[in-house]
Amino acid sequence: MNFQVIEQGQATLLVAPELIEHLTPSWFDLNWWRSRGAPIDSAPGRGESYFLQHPELSLNLVWRHYKRGGLVAKLSEDRYLWAGLTQTRAYREFALTETLRQRGLPVPRPLAAQVIRDGLSYRADLITERLPEVKSMADRLNFDLRDFPWHDVGKTIARFHAIGLDHVDLNVRNILLNGNSRIYLIDFDRCRLRKPAAEWQQGNLDRLLRSLKKLFPHQNHAPHWQRLLDGYSGG
Repeated sequence: MNFQVIEQGQATLLVAPELIEHLTPSWFDLNWWRSRGAPIDSAPGRGESYFLQHPELSLNLVWRHYKRGGLVAKLSEDRYLWAGLTQTRAYREFALTETLRQRGLPVPRPLAAQVIRDGLSYRADLITERLPEVKSMADRLNFDLRDFPWHDVGKTIARFHAIGLDHVDLNVRNILLNGNSRIYLIDFDRCRLRKPAAEWQQGNLDRLLRSLKKLFPHQNHAPHWQRLLDGYSGG
């Protein structure tokens, strides 16, 4: 593991080595950031996600508080059943993202996580690096549908599938591109590594295509989707 587990009061923290001397549970408190004059922007998506800039460490961060979706959220908005630290959403996503990074795949670096246990339940947060000068696939397609690097997106997804990453929420907002069209995947909550198999890999692609059709419901997607599939298959 290229991170350490630290107990601080009620919180269990997962910390990247270079932040061990700096991280405290205060990092997961918006009021702490505001008191230090840090710029704070919100990020779209379910739950609470914020872009933060540490005023002293020159770090640009993305902080996400884990929140439930669907009907179960009415019963408990942000609490999950405790089954041990390594089974928490934060630990699993932190460890998986770091594994992908160590294998040379284009992902943001996980920097810190917090798990707070309360009896049989827990709450959790995750902080990752904010990738510089990136836009989501959804944002890029709003400007340029035809000249988008479909082939390269397909190649990138194939790299993740080759090592067995099942991205259960692959959509046009979880694929990022920088100014040089380098492609990243993000948001590995509930994802896992498994033996490559056509069924789940096709399921990932189908989910991406559904999100594309939802974004552009009146567009003929066949030509550019075929370019993505050509990249995916190595064509």
